Amino acid sequence: MYPQVCLRTLTHDDPASLKTYQKLGGYKVLKEIVTKKPDPKTIIDAIKASGLRGRGGAGFPTGLKLSFVPRDNPKPRYVVCNSDESEPGTCKDRDILRYNPHQLLEGMAIASYVMDSKVGYNYIRGESFRLFESMEKALREARAAGFIGNDIFGSGINFDIHNLIGAGAYIVGEETAMLDSIEGKKGYPRFKPPFPALCGLYGCPTNVNNTETYASIPPILQNGPEWFASMGTEKSGGSKIFSVSGHIQKPGNYEIPLGTPFPDLLALAGGVWKGRKLKAVIPGGSSCKIIPADIMMTLRLDYESLAGAGSMLGSGGMVIMDESTDMVQVITRIAYFYYEESCGQCTPCREGTGWMYRLLKKILMGKGVPGDIEKLLSVADSIEGHTICAFGEAAAWPVQSYIKAYYDEFDYYIKHKKSMVGIR
Repeated sequence: MYPQVCLRTLTHDDPASLKTYQKLGGYKVLKEIVTKKPDPKTIIDAIKASGLRGRGGAGFPTGLKLSFVPRDNPKPRYVVCNSDESEPGTCKDRDILRYNPHQLLEGMAIASYVMDSKVGYNYIRGESFRLFESMEKALREARAAGFIGNDIFGSGINFDIHNLIGAGAYIVGEETAMLDSIEGKKGYPRFKPPFPALCGLYGCPTNVNNTETYASIPPILQNGPEWFASMGTEKSGGSKIFSVSGHIQKPGNYEIPLGTPFPDLLALAGGVWKGRKLKAVIPGGSSCKIIPADIMMTLRLDYESLAGAGSMLGSGGMVIMDESTDMVQVITRIAYFYYEESCGQCTPCREGTGWMYRLLKKILMGKGVPGDIEKLLSVADSIEGHTICAFGEAAAWPVQSYIKAYYDEFDYYIKHKKSMVGIR
């Protein structure tokens, strides 16, 4: 059994309760910090030494990101947790919100001390109302115990958290679009710079991190940065939750050390279902480039290895595909998702996602003609790198990678008007 960091309450009765969390040492780190008031730099240095990187997809070093927020700025400072888990194939954060909510609250409170912030916001996906209720219950428990709110632990330090619920838009998973949404505006990504660390929520210094990222901070400080770093690799410290779905015997969330060989995770999840062969894997959510089985079976699950294979760790939303998978059908469904979810702010994305979906649907329906594949790639290339946020890349990369890895399936559809693998 691998060491559990963010899912450590799951083996206990009533895992989401304050009582359970305190049995595991919960809130002891926060109490020690607010009563002893150490130099915030020592906390940042510990997080840096742990090797913790953003678990939402970008993988930016968490300690470095915290250090960017100026404590001497006269404006208020804000802590914002991105719990708007909307990447297809990803369902890791909901287990933290439902079964270990207090660890997230403590992580946000520690970040608030580092930044000298008084207010935090936890932005939760709109369809997940039970998660909102779980966080609200935990917040009531923490406030009643004096761990969150005014004068926490009698230290004279104030920090409160507000849980917010969104309306189900994929685009507000982008941090600046989320800030606009919190402000009551339409969720449009902002131009950067300025970055949120200097000009974020309400134009004030803001630290935005993913649920799993903030929830990793208390165990790191409780057990020491070396403990966390030793789980992973030199550049990918700690553990990571992978949401494994698709053609797999035991779909679910698996928290494993970064650097674990992919075949080990595949075995942990019971292997490919029905005794079939592995064909391909989406390693970190639908926006990641697909990796064929022969390459994936040689990889370790960390940021560097997956980047070296031409994809990325992303959110950890891993989709397993067996030999019966029609890749043209899969990418058409993914393209439809990004076409529907484009916020429409940038012309290349607004128009290009529609073009890609319609071209793919045309091929899938047996109406493709020579030149359509090249046209698809041309549209994808016109989107990539030409939008305000990374949504353009999220829409273009899958199309590019599926064509590159499975060109013969697209070509077969155009020439024979049917699937190469015999299913529709």
